[in-house]
Amino acid sequence: MPWMSMQIASTAAVMPILPREPDIFPEDLLETSEAAEKPWWVIYTLARREKAFFRKLREMGIRHYCPLVPHRVKLGDGRIRTSWNPLFAGYVFLQGDDADRQKALTTNCVSRCLVVLDSEQLVQDLRRIRQAVESGLPVTPQEKLEPGKPVRIRSGPLAGLEGVIVNRRGKHHLIVMVSFIQKGASVELDVVDVEPL
Repeated sequence: MPWMSMQIASTAAVMPILPREPDIFPEDLLETSEAAEKPWWVIYTLARREKAFFRKLREMGIRHYCPLVPHRVKLGDGRIRTSWNPLFAGYVFLQGDDADRQKALTTNCVSRCLVVLDSEQLVQDLRRIRQAVESGLPVTPQEKLEPGKPVRIRSGPLAGLEGVIVNRRGKHHLIVMVSFIQKGASVELDVVDVEPL
């Protein structure tokens, strides 16, 4: 029956939208005193393999962070679908020794692996990114650093967060960067309660 084959083909083409899953392992990875003591690696994954990679890392008990942000799409029938995508496409931050790095390479998800020389700076940057993502405010990728005024947020869900504030089309945006990969996150601010640094 031709209609059956068409129905099966169209069903197979639809990818299921998965619920949000943990993007950090363990949960307190960035909060512990040893966060900056052990080596860090920036893993550049094969295309669209970030989630598969960090699932395998979690199964192996390897410490990692891959910030996920919601991506909303309006369907033809008016419903809104939300998927969770990596903030930094292709990047996963891994903490561990060389043995952990070697295990990570066995996943068939890795394109390149770079050692981080300044772990303290990376951990500080990742803490800021995590605070921005967990604030509940819309966060979008920032491909390059824009000139702006360095500030610290004084109140609200981003209180204490430091970054650069820029004005785009009459709206203030806080830019938080990960220096090592020269990428960051942009958070639109409705009310600006900042102090200059």
